[in-house]
Amino acid sequence: MRPAARFRFGLYDIGTGEGRLCGVAVFGVPVTAAVLTRPLPDLQPYVESLECSRFVLVDDVPANAESWFLARCFDELLALGVRGIVSFADPVPRRDTSGTLVAVGHIGTIYQATNALYMGRATPRTVKLLPNGIVLNERMAQKVRRQEQGHEYAERLLIGLGAPVLRAGADPKAWLRDALVAVGARNQRHRGVHRYVYRLGKNRRERESIRLGLPTSSPYPKVPDRC
Repeated sequence: MRPAARFRFGLYDIGTGEGRLCGVAVFGVPVTAAVLTRPLPDLQPYVESLECSRFVLVDDVPANAESWFLARCFDELLALGVRGIVSFADPVPRRDTSGTLVAVGHIGTIYQATNALYMGRATPRTVKLLPNGIVLNERMAQKVRRQEQGHEYAERLLIGLGAPVLRAGADPKAWLRDALVAVGARNQRHRGVHRYVYRLGKNRRERESIRLGLPTSSPYPKVPDRC
């Protein structure tokens, strides 16, 4: 699912003469403003504070490329008036119904390496785990129930797993409930993702002038959760 984005950055390898995209960073709008205002209460959400919703590089990039790319993104964001970034790392591994590991747990290694502030775990919750190991999060479910922009992705995902097609005029709330049963979705208790925060500024004084709304924690987490 493509997140709601305000700014997108790409990292290109031009060593061969042709630009090859080898990294992507997306900064945008989380599910609710509270994702930003709880840790950064004095910054205007979606304008002065954003969520880092995607940060992905290919495996063969040189050493330190992740930290270099992230720093360049922050330089650009600061010039655009952004003062705070919130990001999350999901430490829970996921398996499909055959037992195959489809997602390793992440502890936020790049955030730790770049001195992000660690603010513990977000709220524990129960998630809907689909047979292929993908989580159907509450925002995706809400889009289906309300037929909001982006609902087609979740519907195609469920139909591809064996759910019936959503017919014209049908109640999308009832369809989603029946579709989850039809595909064999199961509940999984989640202890909460790890929350990291960056304060942006030209110098340390500017960064530390940004008030935090949540306490920082230490030490950093070192291992993913167990399956």
